[in-house]
Amino acid sequence: MNAAININGLSHAYRDTSVLDSVSFSVLRGNCFIIIGPNGSGKTTLMRVVAGLQRPSQGEVSVLGEDPRKNPSIYKSMALVPEDEAIYERLTAREFITLAARLAKVADPDASTQRVLETVDLVDSAHRRLGGFSKGMRQRAKVAAALVADPEVLLLDEPLNGADPVQRAALIKLFNQLGDAGKCVLVSSHVLDEVARLGSRVLVIAQGRLAAAGDYHALRDQMDDRPHRILVTADEPRRLAAVLIERAVIDGAHVTDDSVEFNTSDVDGFGRQIAPVARELGIRLRGVNPVDDDLESVFRYLVEGR
Repeated sequence: MNAAININGLSHAYRDTSVLDSVSFSVLRGNCFIIIGPNGSGKTTLMRVVAGLQRPSQGEVSVLGEDPRKNPSIYKSMALVPEDEAIYERLTAREFITLAARLAKVADPDASTQRVLETVDLVDSAHRRLGGFSKGMRQRAKVAAALVADPEVLLLDEPLNGADPVQRAALIKLFNQLGDAGKCVLVSSHVLDEVARLGSRVLVIAQGRLAAAGDYHALRDQMDDRPHRILVTADEPRRLAAVLIERAVIDGAHVTDDSVEFNTSDVDGFGRQIAPVARELGIRLRGVNPVDDDLESVFRYLVEGR
């Protein structure tokens, strides 16, 4: 009853290259949902299809009960913040947002523009041209332009790219507030650390497929349960590996002349013990780096594990 977006059997291909393959999910009103996946996984294509900018090769798309390709009136209730630089660099921030308000036929464009400038904290920079804005400030201007018509459904494609930590925190807070206010907020990201702060409901896209969906914390537990590989560079890697294996700190090791790649199912325990053990043995550690902690490895794990 509360579903704002319904996707059923969605597939899309560019010529002979499949980008999305049989993706199905629903997004509820009153939530901030996150689509997360590595770069090139199909997130942007999915956003464009939901927004009605691209016709899917196969499947059905419904936004607020309507197919956006067949009923353009739905655009009044939906807004997209694209990943690319969709701005007019010669316009000031105020002019850009006011233009968006007028195109959306907002009753009071000037008042609505002022409201969203305050929302994204750009009032003091509203007179400046967008061409002189930083990447993070441009992102905020794009978000403001999307919000000016007060849409029910907000699609945000990598909206935190280029934002500094303060800007990221403010935008994340805003997106969660919009979800709490009853909006349907769909955010895409390729940065795993952003997910826990953006919301608890996630859709994991990998290689064009829906690899997992559900509560973030449950999925994070799955990711943490997988075996980890950690590369340690040290003076005496063979002796270090022998002691860690003897003490059951690691599951296995592959040793070279000046490094050792450890396998462990308890990465936290390994992290707590590696330095004290090395200090006890008088071995100098020169580097401790995860080998498979990147997003591509996480998503590959999820795909192969299902």
